[in-house]
Amino acid sequence: MKLADTRTIAASRAEVWQGLLDAETLKNAVPGCQEMDGSAEDGFTAVVVQKVGPVKATFRGTVTLSDLDAPNSLTLRGEGKGGAAGFAKGDAHVTLSDGEDGQTLLSYEVEAKVGGKLAQLGSRIIDGFAKKMADQFFERFQSAVEADEPAGSRRGGKRRGHRKPHR
Repeated sequence: MKLADTRTIAASRAEVWQGLLDAETLKNAVPGCQEMDGSAEDGFTAVVVQKVGPVKATFRGTVTLSDLDAPNSLTLRGEGKGGAAGFAKGDAHVTLSDGEDGQTLLSYEVEAKVGGKLAQLGSRIIDGFAKKMADQFFERFQSAVEADEPAGSRRGGKRRGHRKPHR
């Protein structure tokens, strides 16, 4: 299953790039993520609870970053095992480019695969689930990065202690 889309994020390319490397931002972006530890250099370990059709599973796995070309592009690779439910894995190639008014265009191509009991659910359910997960991840990622605005913004304060340039 392959997916592709582009989002406009109201943040600088440097801020979006930092978000892609940050465990807390990634944890908040992954739907159902219970834990995420590690670093961009060494990779992250994650625990994700998801329900796919009638199958609910706790996936334990890893997220690694590769093909880093700061602050232009990278590949996020996630692999998780859900016990009797099977496994899920996927790659997201993310490209950043400058948008208008200091915004960033984030384009992504996702390829996802599942096996085990999950694969028996049928491609319609799996494809719909993969699209929903990708859409939710990038929507939540966008919200997290855009919330990283100067104090006094509607969405709250800073987590990493840097501010967007005043426009």
